[in-house]
Amino acid sequence: MRILIVTEQFPPMVGGVATVTDSLSRDLAEAGHQVWVAAPSEGRYDQFLDRGLVHLYRFASVEWPSYEGQRIALLPVASLRRLLRVARPDVVHIHSPIILGNLALLLASARHIPVVATNHYMPLNMSPTLSTDPVLGKSFRALAYGYLVTFYNRCDSVTAPTATALDLLKQHGLRVPARPISNGIDLAAFAPRPRDEALRRRLRLPADRPLTLYIGRLAEEKRVHILLDALAQVKTPIHLAIGGTGPLREELEERAASLGIARRVSFLGFVADDDLRPLYRLADVFAMPSVAELQSVATLEAMASGLPVAAADAGALPELVHDGENGYLFAPDDSAALADRLTRLARDADLRATFGARSVEIVRPHDRRHVLAEWQEVYAGLAAAARQHAAKGKRTKAKSAVKNTGRPASRSLPSTRRLATRLPRPARPGTPTRQPRRGLEIG
Repeated sequence: MRILIVTEQFPPMVGGVATVTDSLSRDLAEAGHQVWVAAPSEGRYDQFLDRGLVHLYRFASVEWPSYEGQRIALLPVASLRRLLRVARPDVVHIHSPIILGNLALLLASARHIPVVATNHYMPLNMSPTLSTDPVLGKSFRALAYGYLVTFYNRCDSVTAPTATALDLLKQHGLRVPARPISNGIDLAAFAPRPRDEALRRRLRLPADRPLTLYIGRLAEEKRVHILLDALAQVKTPIHLAIGGTGPLREELEERAASLGIARRVSFLGFVADDDLRPLYRLADVFAMPSVAELQSVATLEAMASGLPVAAADAGALPELVHDGENGYLFAPDDSAALADRLTRLARDADLRATFGARSVEIVRPHDRRHVLAEWQEVYAGLAAAARQHAAKGKRTKAKSAVKNTGRPASRSLPSTRRLATRLPRPARPGTPTRQPRRGLEIG
């Protein structure tokens, strides 16, 4: 099949959506499909990059000031229309209902190309400040969900990574066919293996106490400050490693210092893929205090690596973390409750091993191979429905022509004069020939 993935977040941007769209595009291409990705560029210029089997088109963009690392495309109407014309996708898959997502939906619909959209957003991660404002919060949340649902109801099909995420959309008026499909994870890459002590020494992480790990953006909705507050209340010796970047890093480092736990915390910054997998294996516990997770790719990775999880009882995290089975849930923003869960896990190595083994079992259905099969099923269904609709339209048009004229419709040949006007005129002697303008090239 020919598939166009449209996303506002793609590597080198760091985050769950970027990880998911990158992995999905590569998996589809390796499965034999022709794949194009449309995403913002890293500057005010268009780019075409051949990433192995994936054709990546990046459109001129500007930085979104309210979200670090996010870039917004500069209305590439003509360029995106040209991409649709030359790629001729069977299906368009939208992951971001912003500029590129809206343009792709509009242009694909005009060409009768089926569109499936995946929701990765909720009001709290669109604007944490407005979502929690005591005066404006309720109105903003209603407005945000109204926008999301209006967009998705214009698509042919909608997915979300969890049933919880899908239910949120249905509660706010989603009407089109929808199903949950996990973000997925590479279980061959993230799995329990021996610890990399050389990495421990390079990152300067202690080996004489349990290591609690957090991986994710350092942003307000992730509630990393709650994790720091909890650590200050844990009396059992543990060390906390925080991997990730974001607008709150400096503030969080200052908070750790003010709590007197600076020596018990390591801020690792951005963690490269080559270090990420062995870093999970160095950890003893994974903590996810976020209140804005529609699934959490980092939690999937930690579970696949055999870690017990202490997570906020919020969003879709309870679909992954089963309290008392593969970890513990705690009330959102309750640092004392989180401290209690971390203490229990730190004191009992056997419990950590039992919970970790169960994490591996729970995450198994999220294997990328299963997820890829689900996507191929969705795409094939949409493409087949589009073909049937097109065939029905042609039959209806033919029947209408027979009814009106008494004979089957046929294409008349253009007159000699009309044909002559379509052909290029021969150049006069000595006149330079104009070369046609080149459009997008498909590798």
